[in-house]
Parts: sequence; C-alpha cells; structure tokens
Amino acid sequence: MKEFTIGKNDAGQRLDRFLAKAVPLLPASLAQKYIRLKRIKRNNARAQRDDRLCEGDVLQLYINDEFFDTPSEENAYLTVAAPKLSIVYEDENLLLVDKQPGVAVHPHDGAEYGKTLIDHIQAYLYAKREWRPREENAFTPALCNRIDRNTGGIVIAAKTAEALRVMNQKIKDRELDKRYLAVVEGTPKPKTGVLRGYLFKDAVKNRVFVTDTPQKGSKSCETRYTVLESRNGLSLVECELITGRTHQIRAQFAHAGHPLLGDGKYGKLDKRFDRKYQALYSYKLTFRFTTDAGCLNALNGRSFQVAKVDFVEEYFPKQP
Repeated sequence: MKEFTIGKNDAGQRLDRFLAKAVPLLPASLAQKYIRLKRIKRNNARAQRDDRLCEGDVLQLYINDEFFDTPSEENAYLTVAAPKLSIVYEDENLLLVDKQPGVAVHPHDGAEYGKTLIDHIQAYLYAKREWRPREENAFTPALCNRIDRNTGGIVIAAKTAEALRVMNQKIKDRELDKRYLAVVEGTPKPKTGVLRGYLFKDAVKNRVFVTDTPQKGSKSCETRYTVLESRNGLSLVECELITGRTHQIRAQFAHAGHPLLGDGKYGKLDKRFDRKYQALYSYKLTFRFTTDAGCLNALNGRSFQVAKVDFVEEYFPKQP
C-alpha cells in the first residue's frame, strides 16, 4: 500500500486525473476498476473517479508495487490494460502471434512505450500470471524474430529462457521454413524461380540495395518464389526466404523490376490502388528441426498459418 497526501498545487483536481499524473504506469481503465473495488480510497473511504481532491486529502492505493516504478522500456507492459493479440499457437514455452501491419515489434522501431507487440505479449502473460517480473530470476518474455513495422505475419515469442535459446539457434541454423505472401507489380518470369543477388545496407538512409555482383560489405541473398495468380497488372507471389536479410523480399523484387505493391521505399506508390504500405505477410511457419530441440521437440514437423491475409482478399478475391 502506498499513500499520497494532496498538496496545495494538486487541490481541485479530479481523482482520476491526479492518478494519471502520479502513477503513469497505471492504465485509466485499471484505475477505475481499482476505485470501484475500493483498492483506491480517499481518506480511508470509498472514492469516485470524478471526486475533486482537497488539500490535505490522503489517498490510499492498494495496488501492486510495480505500478509505482519510473516508466521505462522494461515496464511499458504495465500500461497495457487490455492486450490485443491474435494468437496462432500457444504452449508453455512459446507464443506464435499474428502481428498486424502498422504495429512495431519493439520500442526502438519508433513506437511509443506500451504500444508495441512485445508490450502486449508481456501484458498478456502478466495478466495470466504466467510471468511474475518481481520474482527473483524471473525470465522476461522475448521475441525470437522480428518483422518490419508495416509487414504483417507470424512472430515467435519465447516464454522461457530455454525456449529462447533453442529457438534462436534453430533460426540461426535455418531449421524453420518461413513463407511469405506478397503482391508485386507485373508478373515475374519464370513463374517459379529463385532471386539471387548481393545485398548491402545503408544505415544512414535506413534502406538496403541489391546488386548482381558482390560489393564491399555486401551479403548474398536468395529468395525462392512462386506466382500463384496474376490479375489487373498485379501478381500474388509466395516467397520462401533462403537467407534472411533486412528488407530482402522488398529489395530483391524491386531489383527484379517487380516492386511490392504499396512499397514507397523500394518502388513507387501506384495511384490506382489506395495502399500506403507494402503488401507483404509472413503467413506460414513450419518447424523442421534436424537436430534435438529439447523442450521444443513436440513442434517438429508442425506447420502454422494465419487465418486471413487482408490484401489477398482485397486484390485476389475468390471467384464466385
């Protein structure tokens, strides 16, 4: 329990607005719930969120200690009152989450604290009491892979340190089959093929470049693809990453003359279509372990797929 004594400068404020300032990690909806449950009191009596505070009032807050910490990247999950997740699969070790385009996976992608995918995952596990960050040696749930902010698809989150260690190694050893769906301009030829090249990153411009011959600092990149359907000057393509470079699919298809629809960074926005970000989705994940996976062995051979990809239904609807 923590107490706040209202001073002259805070007198006259509504209770809920004072709480938002004094306890910034406490979501407004949770504060209202705690007021209703009498876990937040005014002068040891029931309070209302619209109570006007008076100088000398004493507030009693019977809430978890972590809400009184200084806001930071590590505790941003506390500000998430109702986690929004589309869960593809979950067990005691892993979460597979269908990330929507426009959602950043980490705060360093330019998103505000409390609005990233990892914040919502941690808030979800905290609410389920599967993760108790105040306990000694508690492992912090972490992401095993990441997807660009404006790309959607399956992201893997580890619930335990062992799961994180094993999955990171499996990703490094390329024992996962990740498939993407993309809408590209034109029709790649042949309809089934491999894009090969060399990719190097310009950190200043925050973009990558693909060339046909090696360049200083470049790395080889390879993407297998199959054209599934072509219509209205666009093609729906399934891609398999052989290498996993930054912006690989986007840059390679642009280099091949078939930029992704909506990709203003590596192509040009097509005015015929009202699309502001790239039509790219990591829609399918298959675990193909060739060596022991410890706690994750039960996943070997299993495949997971998102239920729906919006741009497929928009640009390639099923024929009646």
